[in-house]
Amino acid sequence: MLEQYLPFIGLIIFGNIENLILASQGVVAGVDSKILAGLSIIIVILWLIIGTVATDVAMQYANVITFIGGLAIFILGLQAVVEAVKNIRAGKGGN
Repeated sequence: MLEQYLPFIGLIIFGNIENLILASQGVVAGVDSKILAGLSIIIVILWLIIGTVATDVAMQYANVITFIGGLAIFILGLQAVVEAVKNIRAGKGGN
């Protein structure tokens, strides 16, 4: 049963990292952590449902989906680092 999900294992792992990046960006932006946690849980459940239902259809596009997902995670990670560096520099400049 789990064999059908093996082509997406990288996306599953990196998807969790993406969720952490987005959550950290929300915390840095000052979003209420309880609201952020609730929204994160809702989105993860939504993706689980979509992934479970659409796996058979998406299987033929597994490589493309993994590439696009990995690219999105890379861009979000880069954006998070840039914003963190800006916040660090702004904090040091204000002292």
